[in-house]
Parts: sequence; structure tokens; C-alpha cells
Amino acid sequence: MILRRGLRSRFCRLQFLLLLVALGFLVLIATTPDPPAGHLGQRGSVLVGEPIKSGGVGFVETQELLELRDHHQHHFPKDELSPLSSFREDELIAVASPSRKPESQARKGSYKMVKQGRRRDGSSVPKAGDLGEPVLLNLKGAGKQLEESGLQKYGFNEVVSERISLHRRLPEVRHPLCLEKQYIVGRLTATVIISFYNEAWSTLLRTIHSVLDMTPRKLLKEIILVDDLSQQGNLKTALSEYISRLDGVKLIRSNKRLGVIGGRMLGAARATGDVLVFMDSHCECHKGWLEPLLERIAGDRTRVVSPIIDVIDWKTFRYYHSVDPQRGVFDWKLDFHWEALLESDHKGRVTPVSPIRSPTVPGGVLAVDRHYFQKIGAYDPGLSFWGAENLELSIRVWLCGGSVEILPCSRVGHVYRDRMPYLLPDEDAVMRNKIRIAETWLGPFKETFYKHDTAAFLISRVEKPDCIEQLQLQKRLGCRTFQWFLTHIYPELYSPEEKPGYSGELYNIGTGYCADYKAKWGAAGGPVELSPCTGNGNQHFESNSFREIRFGSALQFCLDVRQEQVVLQDCTKEGKTKVEQQWDIQKSGAVVHIHSGKCIEAMENEDIRGLFLYPCNEQTNQMWRFEQMIILNER
Repeated sequence: MILRRGLRSRFCRLQFLLLLVALGFLVLIATTPDPPAGHLGQRGSVLVGEPIKSGGVGFVETQELLELRDHHQHHFPKDELSPLSSFREDELIAVASPSRKPESQARKGSYKMVKQGRRRDGSSVPKAGDLGEPVLLNLKGAGKQLEESGLQKYGFNEVVSERISLHRRLPEVRHPLCLEKQYIVGRLTATVIISFYNEAWSTLLRTIHSVLDMTPRKLLKEIILVDDLSQQGNLKTALSEYISRLDGVKLIRSNKRLGVIGGRMLGAARATGDVLVFMDSHCECHKGWLEPLLERIAGDRTRVVSPIIDVIDWKTFRYYHSVDPQRGVFDWKLDFHWEALLESDHKGRVTPVSPIRSPTVPGGVLAVDRHYFQKIGAYDPGLSFWGAENLELSIRVWLCGGSVEILPCSRVGHVYRDRMPYLLPDEDAVMRNKIRIAETWLGPFKETFYKHDTAAFLISRVEKPDCIEQLQLQKRLGCRTFQWFLTHIYPELYSPEEKPGYSGELYNIGTGYCADYKAKWGAAGGPVELSPCTGNGNQHFESNSFREIRFGSALQFCLDVRQEQVVLQDCTKEGKTKVEQQWDIQKSGAVVHIHSGKCIEAMENEDIRGLFLYPCNEQTNQMWRFEQMIILNER
């Protein structure tokens, strides 16, 4: 009896303990909050924004990815930025347990249904940035701080970018003739190579989805992403999980910093498509962007082609399409510029959508046959990180038997950053790349480059690039000289005389200032000003045997006169304007306008500071000398 009572007592205690455990478990469940909507609506959840287009794919174990990226989450006040602003209608967000249970075993309540907002009349709320419209925010407090943080981190407005769909529609800006064309590309396929370093989550994914959405599947062999040793946590496991569920997208990670050039080379080495398309990681493609590129390459495998690059505003992500056709050019400092087509260019084109022969193309998006790319030496392995690689490749292609074109029916938008968001490991990388191009391809014209870029000249005196392999490549390919390029491809790049009469800064003895030109965008027609002498080559003038005094990195502007004021105009070769651009530089230091017989005088007072024509006298304000910045024969 005593034994039976003892057992009964122990059994009761056990029941009581089990009851307490059960009650505690229920209390724990009741007090544990659901995952906050703010987390699901921000960049942390892999499926947020758009559904992944891949056959037979289940829901991602989002909770694990949220935990991995928790320290990157951003929280907005409710009245400033809706955490659900990027969700699409009827999108299912899985919140699986870290134990990775099969999707079929997901428990009730393990997901949330998120519907797109609707007006009272039942119509959908317009998506932010749809059809390329700007996204205008009036953030305050924490939201404003987050916006400014994104600008510093990425060089563009990341807050705006995150509000825009990963599949946003762009306005139709192609010429009507483009819509009528039927492209014949044969069996060519393309590999799109996107190298990135610490890119924003939204712009990177929008670039990927833009390629997938706007490219016929039969033409797209693969997309190869090259992670150039990014440090951001959201570009590690979370990105790998996301990419693993996209058909035809591969992710390669570098174990050292390569830069854009090295990253593209790494991707090209693993590409299997017939055509390589190099693309920056903040682009948006138009429908029909790839077909024109492939068709031109199919017709001639030695063509390097580029789409028209439209501008995506870094503040509002508004899509600006360029209206007038332009070509890519460069100046004697080897800086890239856009230039309106010349009359001769228009005459050589059959229709408004005919290919544009271009001295160079921008590096943001370009396509080249994979085997031809390898044959001509790919990107120069001696170029480091980023900068001027597009110029080097363009010059090499032209000189070694190929051609470079821009195709008006192919259009891609590109986010041009407000600033470079990160420092290059070598702060002089771009300058060294330019020096290497000059030493490899410019021949005797490299002295003109050094004359216009004092910093490059000084670096070149300390260290010389090893260009032996590239010079051997020139011989092997039978490449032409840079003089041929100036004669046949870009004669508008003024070829200075070997021994110009005078060159350097145009220094006024009376005022102690130098002649300068500061017109916006480098346009012609503005007045020549007086400014403190800089000594950096940006105030370079040069006289020649035609009695012109030229200015600018490309020496494309000439001193001219308008109502007795000295201005800069485009240099001309004939007619009355030519006479207005002729000057006599006398030993006394006077600069005489031949047509009027008057001298250039520096005016400096409270009302005006500039260069004007006055009757010649012997005052010091009419005395000038050319300050030669570098003596090339001392090299």
C-alpha cells in the first residue's frame, strides 16, 4: 500500500511537471512576434521585389538569408517609405525555419501573402519608376540619413533604386524603323559578363533580370557574374542562394581584387557563348537590345559593337534617352567624350538607324566575337583595375584590321554615378593605363599626350611600363600606325605639328594671370578668360604654321574674335572665318590679330576680366609669353 501511494505521488508530480512545460511552451509561442514586415520588405529577403523566373523552383529559405543579412537591414518610419513598396501582386514570401524543412511540409502560418496596393476603383497603384519616370522622395530624419548614406556608399540614390521594380518597364525610345527590322543572327549566342564590386543589391539584380527579361532565350547562352572580392555581406551567401535559382546565370568569385578589367577577363575565360557582351552592373536593357549587336557581328566577326547608352539619373533613376546620334571620341589626354555626328558621317549612312562608325566606344556595354577577342589579345593584361580600357581596345581594333560601331537600334540604360564610391588600390591606375596606351599605340604622338597631361609625363619619367608583349602583338597582327588612325578614322583629332611655333600656358606679364577657358561642357563660342596659372596642363595653348592659336586637350578650338572680344571657336579651314583666326606672335610678346591689326590686351577690373582687342602699344597688359610646361626633348 505504501509503495502504491509512493508511485501515485511520483506520477502526479511528473504530470504536474509536464503540464508546466506545456504551459511554458504555449506562453513562449504566444509572446514570440512574427517576423517584422520591415525586414521582409527591405533588401534582406531574397524574394522581395520580384518572383524568380526559373522552372520548378520552390520557395527560398528566406529566414536563413534574413539572419545572414540582418545587420544590413534598413528600417523606415511608416510615413516615409513603405516597407512593402517593391512587392508584386500575389507574391508569396516563404519564411522557412532554419532547419530547412521541405517546402511540402511547411506548417500552416509559415508564409505571408502580400498583395499589390489598389485604388478604390480597383485599378493598380502605379509602380515607382515605371516607364522610366523619376522617383521623387521627400525623406526626413532617419530616411534622409539613409538616403545620404546610400549616396556615399554607392554613388547613386540607393533608396530610390530599392523602390523600383527589378523588372521595371522602360519607355519605347527606339526609332520606328528599328521596330520594323527583322534580324538575322544565324546560330550566334551571347554570354553576358557582369563584373561587380560592392554593387547595390537592387541595381545588380535589376541588371540581371533586365538581361533575362529582354533577351530571347535562344540567343542567351549564359550570364556570368564575377564577384571582384566584394566585402558586403549581402553579396555573399544571400546572392549565391538567389543566383542558384536563376536558369542560365553563373556566379564566379575572385579570391583577390582584380578590377573591372581583370573581372571581365576572368569571365571571358569561362564563357561559352559565341559573342561576349561586357556589361556594367548598373544597367537596364531595352527590348531588342541584343539582336542588332549579334546581327552586325554575324556579318563580320571583326566588328566590335556597342548599343546607344542612355542615361539613368543617379538621383531619381529617371530614364533619359539620347535623341541625336553621337559617336565616341577622345582627346589628347586620352579622356573619352561624346561628339555629335559630322555632316560626312550623315552622308555615309543610308538610314537614321544605320550603324555609326565610331573612333571609340564607352566601356559600359560592348559586344565582341569571342574568338576574335582572343585573337587580338583580349583586354591588355597590363592595364590595371579600371579606366581607359575601352580606348585601348578601340584603337587596337581599328589599327589591327577590325572596326568599331555604335548601333542605334540597340539601347541600354546606364546609371552614371555621382562619384566613384570606392578607392582603387592604386590611385594612379587610370593614369598608368593611359601611359601604357600612349607608349604602346601612339608612336611619336605620345609626346603630344605627355604635353597635354603633365601628371602623366611626370609619372612616365619615374617608371616606364613594360610594353614588349603588346609591341610584339602589333607585329604579329600587322597593325597600322596611329598616323593611319588620324588620317582615316579620326582626322578631327587635330594632329599637332612636330615642332609648333609656341606652346604652353599663355601668360600675361602685366596681370600675372594665364589665358583660360571655362565654358560649360567644353563647348565653343565662349570668351577667353583670365585665371591664376595652374601648371597642370589644362590651360594649354599651341600656335602653328597656319598662324592659328589652338586650345584644348584635342586642340579643336581656335582663338577668334567677336565684337572685339577674344573667344574660342571651332577651328575652320577656309573662308572669312579662317582669316579671323590668324595671329602673329611677335618677339616683343605682342599677339597681333592679322585681320584687324590690333593686339590682345588683358583687361582686369571690377567689371570685367578677359581678353580684348585694342590698338597696339607697349604696355605690359599686351605682353604675353608661352610658359612651356614640359620640355619633351629632355625625356
